[in-house]
Amino acid sequence: MNPVITTIVQRLGLGILTLFLVSLIIFSALTMLPGDFGESVLGQQALPETVEAFRRELGLDKPAWQRYLSWVASVAQGDLGTSFSGRAASGNDNSRMVIELVAPRLKNTLFLAGVTAAIAVPLSLFLGIMAALKRNSIYDRTVNAVTLTTISFPEFFLAYVLIVLMAKYFPTLANVTEDMLLGERLYKIALPSLTMTLVIIAHMMRMTRASIINLLSSPYVEMAQLKGVSKSKVILKHVMPNAWAPIATVIAFNLAYLVVGVVVVEVVFVYPGIGQLMVDSVSSRDIPVAQACALIFAATYILLNLLADIIGIVTNPRLLHPR
Repeated sequence: MNPVITTIVQRLGLGILTLFLVSLIIFSALTMLPGDFGESVLGQQALPETVEAFRRELGLDKPAWQRYLSWVASVAQGDLGTSFSGRAASGNDNSRMVIELVAPRLKNTLFLAGVTAAIAVPLSLFLGIMAALKRNSIYDRTVNAVTLTTISFPEFFLAYVLIVLMAKYFPTLANVTEDMLLGERLYKIALPSLTMTLVIIAHMMRMTRASIINLLSSPYVEMAQLKGVSKSKVILKHVMPNAWAPIATVIAFNLAYLVVGVVVVEVVFVYPGIGQLMVDSVSSRDIPVAQACALIFAATYILLNLLADIIGIVTNPRLLHPR
């Protein structure tokens, strides 16, 4: 079998195994949360008999390993379960399917992440490449100082700073709805998008700069320079073709960070995304919703990192042209 295909299949298998282990960690972590789930949903005034009957109805009286296997089997069939919210002790079932709660929130999160990526990725790549080409110049040191300062601040602190500075120009609550026009939606998410953009640019620019500098010090680049090849040809013919793999890895890694790290920003700006939904579901002990949100975040992170690995494998000359 072709070594590229073999390596890709191995990476996919490793990704599936990683997702399985992550699902086990998610289930175990939520199971070990303090407090009784039945009392959290029904309230502390509920009778013990009512709580016990409610736990039996939800299947919480079963051993943990049985509940885990049942959950994994349902997820494998595309069923994320039923939300605990809306269930009453009287037996009335006003609950909703988890997919109905997650789908619109996931759409909002992907919209915020997509807008941020559309701004941050090209800008950070440009700044990183220029900083690498002008290494140790005033431009390079200025950009490095600014990005290092941005990285030093956690997302929530940067978000509050932007709220203080720009509250007069943009809304501090990103309460978007499905019937909003695109322009109004972009205006509403201006501050959370700017927060994530600043964070992503800082990380991606520094990683891009380091990757390009590493390539510029490669023996084949030094040989081309010794032969008198112009700087522009060295970059276009020798550096950039070999830079796609590390740059793709940088982009995929930061996109994964963008989707997963959006939780804090969504909470600060009360943005109706999947991160805010996960925080609310953990607070209300809505276990199926919390498990689904955490699993989606984990699957997205693993998938994007797998994509970066596959791009790196496909662009690796040693695998494409084995001896």
